[in-house]
This record gives sequence, structure tokens and C-alpha cells, in this order.
Amino acid sequence: MSDSSEQAAPAPARGALEGLRVIDLSRVLAGPLCSQMLADQGADVIKVEPPGGDETRTLGPPVNEDGDAAYFMAVNRGKRAIGLDLSRPAGRDVLLTLLEQADILIENFIPGTMAKWGLDYQADLQPRFPQLIHCSISGFGDDGPLGGLPGYDAILQAMCGLMSVNGDPASGPTRIGIPIVDHLTGYTAQSGILLALYHRARTGRGQHVEVTLFDTALSLLVPHAANWMHTQREPGLLGSAHPNIAPYDRYACRDGDIFLGVVNDRQFRRFCDYAGLAALPDDTRFSSNRARLEHRAALRAAIEEALASRPRAAVCDDLMRLGVPAGPVNSVPEAFAQAHTAHRGMQIDRDGYHGIGPAVRLSQAPPRVDRLPPAYAQHTDEVLREAGLGESQIAALKDQGILPRWPPPKP
Repeated sequence: MSDSSEQAAPAPARGALEGLRVIDLSRVLAGPLCSQMLADQGADVIKVEPPGGDETRTLGPPVNEDGDAAYFMAVNRGKRAIGLDLSRPAGRDVLLTLLEQADILIENFIPGTMAKWGLDYQADLQPRFPQLIHCSISGFGDDGPLGGLPGYDAILQAMCGLMSVNGDPASGPTRIGIPIVDHLTGYTAQSGILLALYHRARTGRGQHVEVTLFDTALSLLVPHAANWMHTQREPGLLGSAHPNIAPYDRYACRDGDIFLGVVNDRQFRRFCDYAGLAALPDDTRFSSNRARLEHRAALRAAIEEALASRPRAAVCDDLMRLGVPAGPVNSVPEAFAQAHTAHRGMQIDRDGYHGIGPAVRLSQAPPRVDRLPPAYAQHTDEVLREAGLGESQIAALKDQGILPRWPPPKP
């Protein structure tokens, strides 16, 4: 028997989704973010772009040396890219060929588009590809009073009440500064796909996964919607404050703002002892969270006076070590300059690519960034050869314009 030192080294960890193939027809943010997360976990993602390309390639500056916008680069790493004109029958034939080897199809066309092309899931795809998981992402779904209408993040923030609880009386309802509905829709789509994969592992059959920005936006209204459902009182604008907790707000220190998050009486007493406000927890106006909510204006004035002359870094460090959550209100550069950002590997800088790192870690199958975001149609020949098309077929499809040969023009 060989000595343990002579045993072969363990094989490098493989991605949790290695061996799965994803055909990604989606554009802009929610769909591409979903497929990028699948790629980070090892799936082979083939990004299929129309002749004009994914719109986010042109949403700059800033742009890279190839003219692709940073916006596109943020949600398209790990993929191979082909250009394909699906508006023409020959292009749809190519897609059907690709689906023969695919596990997952992601698209965010306006509802009805796939059916118009003879690619309806129930009527066309499921009978031919019974193991295929088809994820459709749309604004409102394909039926109901708003069914089939186009949806965009900011419009859904407005329609679904998110803007009405974001901002303060001076600003009025305000769009959340990131496309939060698109982001969560991407995560929701990923969750639906993984659920469908688990179901397929038990039954052998794929299914349709439907995700809408409308549903996702409404799901974000915690606790505001729950508060309204129980009281019938319409939520208002509180700035950075919390409707159910106090003190849970932004406060000014000597050299910048911090956010203080006190969620129980024990933390409140610790904070008060630290800030020189030891009498507050025994004041009936502030002795419980309910009382503090009723007297939030007086509480805020006392806290602001106590913190106004203190440096924010020291306040946050001291409070966190006391078990009282507090953090500086950082800019984006400051957020990525934090030592913990580097420790967690949340910024990727590689060969001219700069991106946000994966947020999910599996101990036995860690995420890997093996491919940088692709140039337009970069892998067309490679992908189609794998699908069984010969060189003459590929050349003919290019000559017919079914496979666009060049990147779309950049502005």
C-alpha cells in the first residue's frame, strides 16, 4: 500500500452546475445577471444575441477597448457568444439545433414573441425537448390586465409602490438608485431554475419557469405592505429611517454620516452608555421600541447632538465591537476600498476586466471566473461546430445574414 504522501493530489473543485448547458436569449439586466450567476457556478452558458446585439453593449461610456460598455461587462462574464437572427426561420432552426444539447433556455422577449416564432413552450418546445427548463422573464406576464406589456425597472418601482416609500418629504418619492427590481428578478429567476432542476432530477421532466418584474417588485415591499395590510395606514416617506424600528437611521458625525441600526433594548442601552446618553433608556419616551417610534423626532435630536463632534470611523468601530450595528455611509469607491471587500474577493480585476465578485460560496464547489465577457458573436463558429454544423453550413448561414459576422456599430 502506497504512503499517503505518494497519493495523487485531489482533483480541483468543479462548479456545482458543471455539465449543464444554458442557452441565454435574454438582454439587458435580469436575464443576463441570472445566466452569469449560473456561469459562475460552472454552467456552459451560450449567449445568443440578435443582429443589433444586447442593448447594454452600447450603454456607455464608460466602454472598454472593443467599445463594449461597462454595463454589459458587469453581467455577461463566463459566457460564450454567438450572433443569430431569430426573426428568420433559418435562425430559429439553428436555435432548435442548439436546444438539442441544452438543459435550460432563458429569454425575456415580450410575451407572445416565442409563440409567434413557433417556439411556444407548451405547444412546440416541451414535446420536442421534454427535459428542457424554459425560463421566461417579462414585465407583467402574458395574461391579465397588464399581460404582454413591456416592463422596465424604474416603471415597476413607480407602479408597485417602491418609490412611494423611498425618499423624504423634501425629495418626494424617489427611484432607488440601483435597478433593484431587475436585480432581484435575476436572482428570482435563478432560484426558479434551480427548483426546476431539482424537480427534474426527481421526475426526469423539465418545465416552464415564469418570472415577472411586477411580482418581484411587489415582493420587495416588506415590511411596508404588511404594515398597511394590518392597519390600513398608508406608508409614508421616512428618508433613511425604518417604519418599525428606532433608532434605525442615518446620523451625522464630525466628518461624515453613519448608519445606526439598533433593533432591541439591550443594544439601545449599550449605545446610550457609549454616546453619553445613559439616562435615555430609563426615560419613558425611549424605554421601548414602541415608545421610541412615537418619539422618534426627540430621539433623533438627542443622538445627533451626541454624535456631531465624534469621528465616524471611531464611532463605527467602537459600536460594532460593543455589539451595536453601525457603519459609515460609504461612497462606491469607499465601499470597494474596504479591506473586507478584498478579503471576500468581491472585486475581480483580470486582463482588463473589472467586475463584482460572486456573492454565493459553496465549500465543495467554489465559483470560478473562467471566461471574460465575450465580444459580439465571438464564439459563433466554435458553438455551431459543437452542435454538429459543418463549415459549409456555417459559411452559408453567414452569407445569408442569419449569423451576423461583425459586431453592431458602437455609438
